[in-house]
Amino acid sequence: MLAGVKPSCFFMENKEMHTIKHQKARSLYPTFERKAPGAEVSHYCPGCGHGTVHNLIAEAIDDLGIQDRVVFCSPVGCSVFAYYYFDVGNIQCAHGRAPAVASAIRRTHDDAIVISYQGDGDLAGIGMSQIVHAANRGENITVFFINNAIYGMTGGQMAPTTILNQKTVTTPSGRHAANEGFPIGISEIINSLHAPVFVERVSLATAPKVMKARMAIRKALRNQVDKKGFSLVEILSPCPVNWKMTAVESRRWLEENLEPVFPVGNLRDLAKGPFDRVDRKKAGRVSDRKILEILGVDEKEVHTSSIHLKEEQNVKIAGFGGQGVLSTGILLANCAIAEGLQTTWLPSYGAEMRGGTANASVNISHEAIGSPIVSFPNVLMAMNLPSLDAFEDTVRPGGCILVNSSMVPRQVRRTDVAAYHIPATDMANNIGSPQIANVILLTVYALVSGAITLETLQKVIPLSIKRKNLVNINMKAIEAGIAWLEENRK
Repeated sequence: MLAGVKPSCFFMENKEMHTIKHQKARSLYPTFERKAPGAEVSHYCPGCGHGTVHNLIAEAIDDLGIQDRVVFCSPVGCSVFAYYYFDVGNIQCAHGRAPAVASAIRRTHDDAIVISYQGDGDLAGIGMSQIVHAANRGENITVFFINNAIYGMTGGQMAPTTILNQKTVTTPSGRHAANEGFPIGISEIINSLHAPVFVERVSLATAPKVMKARMAIRKALRNQVDKKGFSLVEILSPCPVNWKMTAVESRRWLEENLEPVFPVGNLRDLAKGPFDRVDRKKAGRVSDRKILEILGVDEKEVHTSSIHLKEEQNVKIAGFGGQGVLSTGILLANCAIAEGLQTTWLPSYGAEMRGGTANASVNISHEAIGSPIVSFPNVLMAMNLPSLDAFEDTVRPGGCILVNSSMVPRQVRRTDVAAYHIPATDMANNIGSPQIANVILLTVYALVSGAITLETLQKVIPLSIKRKNLVNINMKAIEAGIAWLEENRK
């Protein structure tokens, strides 16, 4: 097992030569920094099945020679820190969404070997629709489903696969069908679909069953290498801590209680998938030019000359819902694309879209962007006082804060940033529409940062506005922003 056990090494002694017959998989890191610097044990609980499965997957990756091609998708759950263990490509996914992320990777990277590694709460509960639709599309991905019949990471609540009469934190008297329903057989659901090529349920209860799990894991990965289609391996795994058992007792309980409810065995193993690979590739690929045609956009209208950024832009735009905060972020990101730059846009808003707080994070760079999150912006556009109060201290020294002074009664307190107090709402009202205050702030940002040109902003706005009768008033907002900066530059 991975947790706390060093793999043994066997040597064949031939005078001065020693041959290593078995060692730790190369696809696993030599030490596990999640636990501590230089640690050789994982963060998993003693007796947990994750360590066993990690080893089996890593050995299969090594033997298939695919380490440099593997992308490991880890959603929320006990497996969330797999990127501390697997020396492969890693993506941390939203809860239950690993199959959707894996599908996107598959559609964009032909040579990748994509693994979705999920627990029962993640896959069978929160992500049920994701796994069913990925399987129904026959995505050429491999799913490893760890079923320990409980929410392991968050305290031991009842999971969709919790068996009848099993006691959990949320079913202290045991699960009862009349109240909580029956346990869900995921392998059986996936097997009812037409598209999957391989579905098997295995167990970690005994050493011989672990070896069968090893074979199923290799088969599922081999199917993807051979481009057969969707493969799922459900792995019945012990959770001693939440089951309140010793490691030995948990494996016995697994065999005596889980296996009768979730019978182990192969449910499907097809020689080939139902889709013709050539037809699938034609159907799944749409060129950038075709996308522009579908959107009714002329490519010449979008792309302008590229510019050179002084520094990467990490922009936070914040205000009330209804002030155009999110649309400002989209507009800025579209302008960056038109400039030939890399960009991301990430919205965040409260339960109420209008009147509630909202902010958007926009990154602009010449290089690929690793994360859309902006925690410490070098540019802040604050549309109201709560936004300035919330984000002023997060702006990096030397950054820039643009304030809608019509809605913010105080000055920026920081002395290590450039501050622009623009009465954007008052200016927008004078033009005839309070909704264009965001464009005034964006215009000033474009001029002081040099991240986008006014030419690009003027070209992208007509393509971004659904109501074409509002184009002219937005152009007036740009003129107003230019005039304000010229008057107040010093």
